[in-house]
Amino acid sequence: MTDTIAGVATAAGEGGVAIVRLSGDEAVAIFEHAFHPHKRKPPFESHRLMYGHVLDAQGEAIDEAMGVVMLAPNSYTREDVCEIHTHGGSVAAGLVVRRLIELGARPAEAGEFTRRAFMNGRIDLMQAEAVMGVIGAQSAAALRAEQRQLSGGQSQFIREAQKELTGLLAGLEAHIDYPDEIDEDEALEGLNDGLDRLIARLEKAIDERGARIVREGLHVALCGRPNAGKSTLFNALLGEERAIVTDIPGTTRDVLEGSFALDGVRVILQDTAGLRESGDAVEQIGVERAKAALEKADAALLLVDASTAMTEEERELLLMETPCPCAVLLNKEDAGDCITADMVQTLCPERPVFGLSAKNGEGLEPVRQYLRAYLRKPQELMLTHERHMSVARQALERLKQAYTGLRYDQPLDLAAVDLHEALYLLGRITGDSVDEQLLDDIFSRFCVGK
Repeated sequence: MTDTIAGVATAAGEGGVAIVRLSGDEAVAIFEHAFHPHKRKPPFESHRLMYGHVLDAQGEAIDEAMGVVMLAPNSYTREDVCEIHTHGGSVAAGLVVRRLIELGARPAEAGEFTRRAFMNGRIDLMQAEAVMGVIGAQSAAALRAEQRQLSGGQSQFIREAQKELTGLLAGLEAHIDYPDEIDEDEALEGLNDGLDRLIARLEKAIDERGARIVREGLHVALCGRPNAGKSTLFNALLGEERAIVTDIPGTTRDVLEGSFALDGVRVILQDTAGLRESGDAVEQIGVERAKAALEKADAALLLVDASTAMTEEERELLLMETPCPCAVLLNKEDAGDCITADMVQTLCPERPVFGLSAKNGEGLEPVRQYLRAYLRKPQELMLTHERHMSVARQALERLKQAYTGLRYDQPLDLAAVDLHEALYLLGRITGDSVDEQLLDDIFSRFCVGK
């Protein structure tokens, strides 16, 4: 028997509707005492929305509401689930939850509804984690990745790896257990090739940078000398006037951040202070922060004022090594072309060069196209969560250890131990092999009512 939990399933704050959710063995009985529909009597039909009122212990109306019963197993948790849709805001929903607790429910813990869905086998652990991923998605691409995980697409990849590894392990253990009946050559037949293929698939799946960009966004730093047009380009790419633009060098003193969507992926653009030596202490702090932004960026756009002759400082900037890929943008071409693409390519041939006028909005599409090269499509990624990639990397190390041991004729039972450990680790991704501490850690990050 499971106890019955209650919680507000919608976000805090004012809104048109707040949803109070019940789940557990006594959910329907508690619901029938609290919610009184018009023109309907218990037992209520499953999955039918009803209009009525929530009443307190004295029979007074707490709120006008809609109510629905969802009988097991056709519910979010695979238990009996009831929902009461009250008016939005914390007061009405809070009073309804208090009434449900008076009738025998207890307050739900963080993530407890989704935890029950996992424990009751409706979803696996990867799908459970995707619930919060969907809620917290910051871009269309991140949402698609989480929805793919929620539908079981990424779980299928891990389960296929588990199935393949189980098959390889079965042949190896058959020889270990019955050496007189199954010789070593027969046991090892196809094992090395199978491990090689599995290792390659997992290595391809662990794309931390690609997954981070889909989840969080592509970080792009705008850098260059003062008055090169960084803030103007920043505003042009964002499509709004965020940065102050003046003819006075050194206007930008700090890192200004904004974002825009590119093919559904969030691009986080950072407008930085002009890179130059300065006796101004505040401006020098801005320069240091600009360099720090470059260290963290996935790509950089180095702006050069093409309408003025190249100075030694400009030359040094073009030759400066950057910790991330960098393209050169020849800005203000509409005002002259003292610095040409050929001149820049001769100086730094490894860097792509684009001409544009940030002020007029000309030449922006090739810049966007350049940034597209660093994006990943959600459907190309087998794993997107940090935890999954971390555990998959541990499993990968075990597979490599077994593979190396087999090549150097180490005892087969050692390889079997490594393969068993790899199989256990893959199970920690899907939830086939987990402990309470891991579950507590994962679901503690959820909000109450989900």
